[in-house]
Amino acid sequence: MADNNIRLDEFLRLKIPESLGKEISNSKIRRLIVAGAVDVNKSQCRIPGFNLRRGARVKIRLDEDKLFFEKQPDDIAFEVTEKNVLFEDENIIVINKPSHFPSEAGMVGSRDNLHAAVIRYLHSKNTSLRNPPYVGVIHRLDRDTSGVILFTKSRSVNAACHDMFEQHTARKIYHALVCGDSKNKKLQENDFTVEMFMGRISGKSQAAKWGSLPESKGGLYSKTDFTVLKEIELEGKKYFLIEARLYTGRTHQIRVHLSSMGLPILGDQLYGGKAYNRIMLHACSLTFPHPITGKEMTVSCPFTEVE
Repeated sequence: MADNNIRLDEFLRLKIPESLGKEISNSKIRRLIVAGAVDVNKSQCRIPGFNLRRGARVKIRLDEDKLFFEKQPDDIAFEVTEKNVLFEDENIIVINKPSHFPSEAGMVGSRDNLHAAVIRYLHSKNTSLRNPPYVGVIHRLDRDTSGVILFTKSRSVNAACHDMFEQHTARKIYHALVCGDSKNKKLQENDFTVEMFMGRISGKSQAAKWGSLPESKGGLYSKTDFTVLKEIELEGKKYFLIEARLYTGRTHQIRVHLSSMGLPILGDQLYGGKAYNRIMLHACSLTFPHPITGKEMTVSCPFTEVE
């Protein structure tokens, strides 16, 4: 909370070192704000020079790994086209995100991302606009996860869209292709649930590992329901397609939960999966109340790499 009237970037310059116990450059603070990682009074603010009033509440979504280490040499080149647009109206747009492509800007301003690609796509449809159109980031998918992701096209619906993810009225379903022995008890049960307190257990880079961590040590509650859908043969080897339904949204939650059951995701070597050209995790559907009409809708796209 701001004690006095102060610029947003100056406020973060004071507060972030207190929280991290280390200094952070002015340029990284500015990029953090421009990347959309800062909320002022529950509204996203991308203006470093924004004037905070006394009593303003500031929330920062801070990932130390991304803040201090950013290089990803194998991002793909990607442009949004009509075939990638799953739904669009005047308020929201839902995209089928590819793997190997970040959802939003990070600390390195030159790194392309889906948020920027959506802005380019909308601008190309209306070249009469002098400035690029507004696109709001509401939720995220990991760089290597593909599938359904929603952006707003109007600031007026940001609050409603943020609320539906905070209050879990937006429901996400993922499909994962996992490694595992057919004798695994969870595979034989077909339906199973994983619950644990979890947090970061090792690492200070983008290879940081998450896992079971007691609540007394900072672990956060997590829960996922799983259903075994079918056995799939890929490149002559057998894997299992599993559906995941999230109750909570912890970092690497699905990856950690499946690995803890002896079912690591194909391509997810960090959690014991076999090497592959990507992590085989896909957000296949998003069900949510439309921010204007309130009518429940479902937007989905198949996991084409295993269909």
